[in-house]
Amino acid sequence: MSKLNTKYIFAISMVSALGGLLFGYDWVVIGGAKPFYEKFFDIAQSPNLQGWAMSSALLGCLLGAIASGVFSDRYGRKKLLIFSAFLFTVSAIGTGASNQYHIFIIYRILGGIGIGLASNLSPMYIAEVSPAAVRGKFVSLNQLTIVIGILLAQLANWQIADPVAPGATDGEILASWNGQMAWRWMFWAETIPAGLFFILMFFVPESPRWLAKNGKEAKVERILTRIGGADYAHQEYANIRETLDNETGKVNYRQLFEPGIKKVLLIGIVIAAFQQWCGINVIFNYAEEVFEAAGYGVSDILFNIVVTGSVNLVFTFVAIYTVDKLGRRALMLMGAGGLAGIYALMGTAYYFHISGGILLFLVVLAIACYAMSLAPVTWVVLSEIFPNRIRGAAMAVATVSLWLASFLLTYTFPLLNNAFGASGTFWLYGLICLGGLVFIYKKLPETKGKSLEEIEHEIIN
Repeated sequence: MSKLNTKYIFAISMVSALGGLLFGYDWVVIGGAKPFYEKFFDIAQSPNLQGWAMSSALLGCLLGAIASGVFSDRYGRKKLLIFSAFLFTVSAIGTGASNQYHIFIIYRILGGIGIGLASNLSPMYIAEVSPAAVRGKFVSLNQLTIVIGILLAQLANWQIADPVAPGATDGEILASWNGQMAWRWMFWAETIPAGLFFILMFFVPESPRWLAKNGKEAKVERILTRIGGADYAHQEYANIRETLDNETGKVNYRQLFEPGIKKVLLIGIVIAAFQQWCGINVIFNYAEEVFEAAGYGVSDILFNIVVTGSVNLVFTFVAIYTVDKLGRRALMLMGAGGLAGIYALMGTAYYFHISGGILLFLVVLAIACYAMSLAPVTWVVLSEIFPNRIRGAAMAVATVSLWLASFLLTYTFPLLNNAFGASGTFWLYGLICLGGLVFIYKKLPETKGKSLEEIEHEIIN
């Protein structure tokens, strides 16, 4: 371990993880812009158009995740991450410049494609360059940057928007700075990290496991030597070659349905979907409705969102510290069980019209629980459990599952909230968390401290 070049591993991991930062920013910025662009596009009274504005990017996420599966094993991780950075930049500029609802939707979908690519490839790339003993920490950096991106979006929304007077009418908001320009600058601010990501990705190496899969022996040895020295490079390359078993070139998707792989693919699909169906992202995407139901006004809501983002950041550090100590399975069980209990209390608070600080505390508690468990650890597990030869394709299938679940969650929340109220909606999410707890307990193996090749041998065989 003393020979590991941790500074180099950290540097290339952080560059790749900028995809996570843009994922987080793009994912959440729309929540702060929502009270204003809805007035601009005159959709404030249409739940369907509201839901489509919020969830349209998720269609792009699905397309990006599918594209990553089709092309990442063919062209490598690096080129697609560069392309995702380009899409983030175009989307940020175009969304902010939109004057028509359908143009706004098109640019949101483009940004979603960038998210779909980055959400799949950033953690996969980091897992493939990180040694086993520290892989959990380094893959968790991707979740850390997602959280930083979320917080940056929340801070940008809070600082860019002018205070909204209590009782302001839709017409007054539309005619104000907020209704005309503030929401645009919330999206335009993303061009700074997107441009940085685009430039820096040209300076990181390709994944050594992808290079090995495509017969680039000299490059693999050079990268692995820089990561851990000559002895590490020799041993790691031997392990990679053994698991690849001479299977190079184009992935045959029928391999995903082989008995051993089908089992692990099912685990990946379910935990990916569960990370979304646990319900926490409605707090970020529909913060206006969640806090409005708790009795807060627009300006207070924007500040409360920053509070939740700060808690999210702090407890992500807890996950980074514990993921290689307590293990993946223990943290996933804690997250599922903890959220089930918290949602039961939140639903009860909404049911009895308990508002203000108590409900804010429960929201913060739920985000803390999620941030130190399901949020980062799901990505760690997904980046680890799939075999080398089909990792790109299998990871893409799991990521598609995640974004399908996210689309359903985001699109259905206004409908569920309208039909069952906030209390019934959060009770439903609590039941889903109980189901996730049972599945994780029965099906998810522990992977901490094992090389990707050891995990492959144990899970598949």
